[in-house]
Amino acid sequence: MGVETAEGLIFRTKERVLAMSSPRPADAKKALKEEMVWLLDHNWPEPVVPAPPMVVLMVGVNGAGKTTTIGKLAHLYRKGGKRVMLAAADTFRAAAVEQLQAWGRRSDAEVIAHRPGADPGAVAFDTVQAGRSRGVDVVLIDTAGRLQTKVNLMEEIKKVRRVIQRVDPTAPHEVYLVMDATTGQNGLSQAHHFTEAVDVSGVILTKLDGTAKGGIALAIAEKLALPVVYVGTGETIDDLVAFDPAAYVDALIA
Repeated sequence: MGVETAEGLIFRTKERVLAMSSPRPADAKKALKEEMVWLLDHNWPEPVVPAPPMVVLMVGVNGAGKTTTIGKLAHLYRKGGKRVMLAAADTFRAAAVEQLQAWGRRSDAEVIAHRPGADPGAVAFDTVQAGRSRGVDVVLIDTAGRLQTKVNLMEEIKKVRRVIQRVDPTAPHEVYLVMDATTGQNGLSQAHHFTEAVDVSGVILTKLDGTAKGGIALAIAEKLALPVVYVGTGETIDDLVAFDPAAYVDALIA
């Protein structure tokens, strides 16, 4: 979670313990967990969607599990009775379109795709436009993985965002940064650069079924005021759940 965030939590926990009349070790642990939950559990605003569909732009670095997460998120929306459309705007990675189409079939979501190597902005534009004309509730836009330090790639994703706004000036209504839970302090850099480029509104932590604890979520919440919205807990289509700060902290500090 980083030195600064950890030191801040320790300092605030010490203050609370010193204010107690006869504190015990269990009281310190409880105070620390409450501080962590407070850091993660702000009242984040709901997206404003003047007219459907709600457009969600999915971004992240290579290998974070973005396309898989889109499939799981589509399934989650479908279970809630929403009609979902997916944009295969990762047009450069080999088999990325086919992977998204497979997830579309599994989640019962329509997929809009162009030929391999097509302009990602054109795919996003066509999907949002199709979503509006066909009465879709949610459009999820896949994008190519990119390192946050690659300026030309970050400019490309800015372009995708601008193209979407030609169809709907209020879109995207959510921008989710998909982040591997094994990511350490580089995660803070990812969140910072992607937020600067496309105004990230939330983080999805993947691969929390392993040994990773995803502590960087605390630093992101503190320094960038970004919420964790979902967590990936496995490889099946149902292994994506809404983030629960209390449950997360209980798992982090047993």
